[in-house]
Amino acid sequence: MTAPVLLVTGGGRGIGAATAHLAAARGYAVAINYRRDAAAAQALVERILAEGGRAAAFAADIADEADVVRLFADVDRTLGPLVALVNNAGVLETQMRVEAMDAARIQRILATNVVGPLLCCREAIRRMSTRQGGQGGAIVNVSSVAARTGSPGEYVDYAASKGAVDTLTIGLAQEVAADGIRVNAVRPGFIHTDMHTSGGEPGRVERVKAFVPMKRGGQPEEVAQAILWLLSAEASYCSGTIIDVAGGR
Repeated sequence: MTAPVLLVTGGGRGIGAATAHLAAARGYAVAINYRRDAAAAQALVERILAEGGRAAAFAADIADEADVVRLFADVDRTLGPLVALVNNAGVLETQMRVEAMDAARIQRILATNVVGPLLCCREAIRRMSTRQGGQGGAIVNVSSVAARTGSPGEYVDYAASKGAVDTLTIGLAQEVAADGIRVNAVRPGFIHTDMHTSGGEPGRVERVKAFVPMKRGGQPEEVAQAILWLLSAEASYCSGTIIDVAGGR
């Protein structure tokens, strides 16, 4: 039996890498997308192959439409027909208030965190939709609890982009339900990943964990578990669902 093909954007590190690794262990052939860190993506591929799984790495900037089109074509050619997509790639920038932000920063955030997932959903639907000859499938978008809290004083632009991801999830789920495609999302809270370094505070999770009811930050693997459940047949009647993985926050 051919392994179902899953594409994880931003799959070389953090939540994406944890998701790709768990998915491979559960029988998916995993396409690991990365933008710049080829070494991390390839190391993950080699780990999966050594454990008996199937995986390949694909370079692409999901903010670039031509790159997205090429990425999906490369996955088709290398691994086969896509049945699952995890829109995980995302960026944030240095903590600052909105009055200090310039348009270039805001456009970078929205290009990767909003335009990119929309483009990836478009390409996935073209392949999965039963109305277009596909076999159906599942999409999971990685949002953030910031979509609810707004991240004042730190990342209002990032929070706004994740609010857009929530709305994308809700609307698209209704649009493609009759095409055999389920669309859901997870909203991670404070998770121990390298992303906080991009914001200028590598130790941010330790600083803010007191605000979490469970009094700790989460691990990427805990988010991956929720993602894989939403992709699975166990979630067959879930679409438009957003699961918070945030320690009760």
